[in-house]
Amino acid sequence: LGIVGVAILWIYTNLITVVIGVVGWVSYVFIYDYVKRHSVYGTIVGAIPGATPPVAGYTAVTGTIDAAAIILFLILFTWQMPHFYAIALFRTKEYAAAHIPTLPIVKGIYKTKLQMLLFAMSFGIASVLLYSFNYAGLFYVLCMIIVSSIWVYIIYSGFSETNTNKWAKKVFGFSLLILVIFCLLMFIEFLFR
Repeated sequence: LGIVGVAILWIYTNLITVVIGVVGWVSYVFIYDYVKRHSVYGTIVGAIPGATPPVAGYTAVTGTIDAAAIILFLILFTWQMPHFYAIALFRTKEYAAAHIPTLPIVKGIYKTKLQMLLFAMSFGIASVLLYSFNYAGLFYVLCMIIVSSIWVYIIYSGFSETNTNKWAKKVFGFSLLILVIFCLLMFIEFLFR
């Protein structure tokens, strides 16, 4: 499938997109697959190939890596961390049984919540960069500031929450909603810009 995928990218897109596709595929199949079973940093390593598809889509159309491509990468990279740490929190028993060293297992719940908060704040900053670099308008940035702030608040509230599983599922659910809102806002920007 990897060879077929690269061939399709080679035929229908450009060299930059092919390179991004190969980097995403290699980093996921070979690097992430190893690191997730041997290091607490598996989630961070896995966020790299997880953030490459929108960048590849962008470069397939534009043929270049510019500030927008880098910002898209940062948005998706920072979004994934609270999203997957939330999963690691409410699936701790399963990860422990599989001997996968996730952050909650190795470093504890408090440090995981702190990382989630820092990455959610970074997501908010990264999503505003599209406006700062004139890739998105005022409606987009206001909406993203609102939803990012809500996400940061939900995560921050977890420091006083006693039911970690329930809270982590709430963070996870909102992470899905915020990604859908982001995509819809990008679509609206495309239609009306």
